[in-house]
Amino acid sequence: MKVGVILYGPPAAGKDTVTRELVNLGGRVALFQRLKAGAGRTVGYRMVSHERFNELRKQGELIWENRRYGSVYGIDRSVLLSLADHSVPVLHLGQVAAIDAVKAATPSIRWIVVYLWCPRDIAEARIVARKTGDVGERLAAWDETEPLESADVDVNTAQNEPAVVARSILDAVQSAGENSQQRI
Repeated sequence: MKVGVILYGPPAAGKDTVTRELVNLGGRVALFQRLKAGAGRTVGYRMVSHERFNELRKQGELIWENRRYGSVYGIDRSVLLSLADHSVPVLHLGQVAAIDAVKAATPSIRWIVVYLWCPRDIAEARIVARKTGDVGERLAAWDETEPLESADVDVNTAQNEPAVVARSILDAVQSAGENSQQRI
């Protein structure tokens, strides 16, 4: 069975940092770049027009979409499945319902769900350091992100180095059939 990784957590929990470490450790790990229509950050996304979003929606191609920071974000089924054919896709999510939607739409993939979190004050310091100019919006999103009780791996990124977190995730990927939970 194919394996993928869902990094779930609030803004500034470390999803980008942990993904970089996963890629640096080698193997077949690859970030799934979600679709994005709107302004702001473009790194880590496949930028598309709102018209393209509407086309994908009409085609039934979107597994999940959400609006945040004045933009629309989406997960398109065919690109995700294609990436899983030759890689371990890493998907960044911030809504519990998105996890359920991805799992339901991709039954051929065993998803390792990783809950990345940190205390709010640490997240705020990280957000301020990014200098994105939207601290209030990101903290509101942080507040709205539900804790995840059923993760395969649960990590406080304020207490763990990114390389240690990445190694734990890769260990979980390698033992994907064992259904064990880890807290680090």
